[in-house]
Amino acid sequence: MKTIIIATKNEGKVAEFRALFAERGFQIRSLNDIDEDISIIEDASTFAGNACKKAETIVGYTGNVVVADDSGLEVEALDGKPGVYSARYAGDEKNDQANNQKLLRELENVSDEDRKARFVCALAVAFPDRETEVVIGTCEGKIAQEPKGDHGFGYDPVFYLEDKHKTMAQLTSEEKNEISHRANALKKLEEEWKEWF
Repeated sequence: MKTIIIATKNEGKVAEFRALFAERGFQIRSLNDIDEDISIIEDASTFAGNACKKAETIVGYTGNVVVADDSGLEVEALDGKPGVYSARYAGDEKNDQANNQKLLRELENVSDEDRKARFVCALAVAFPDRETEVVIGTCEGKIAQEPKGDHGFGYDPVFYLEDKHKTMAQLTSEEKNEISHRANALKKLEEEWKEWF
């Protein structure tokens, strides 16, 4: 049975990948299953760059196929910010509420039609014996005037989905998992997987 390492300690993410790969006969492990304390500085200028850096570093430790993701929010009116700094937009302590407040402050005088935004997820698959592959998934929306909803995390309370008339945080986890940037990246990964293996 082949093993795939998911480069995260987030068990929610691991469960999503396990659902995708289990039926293909892969055993899924995460960073929680690795004894090494692997520290990776995510200093690339793109989501794909950070995902590749994580995946390739961990391949070096384990020799297994590694899947890593990097994701965040891009706002058109802010020239793509917060981008790769999404998690620490308001400071290094990675505070979701502070990030959302900073974002809303910066868009205070921006009209509804100019608040377009997208969530982006880059998934990198690193192999021990060949080049790393990358797929990108997105989810289009806009930034709401105020936070709404109690589900999800990060920018979900301010990310408004026009076709749903709700923020991402007002969706159930099942609804979110059908349309999110990570879900779309996973769908692309599923399509490419047959070719790569």
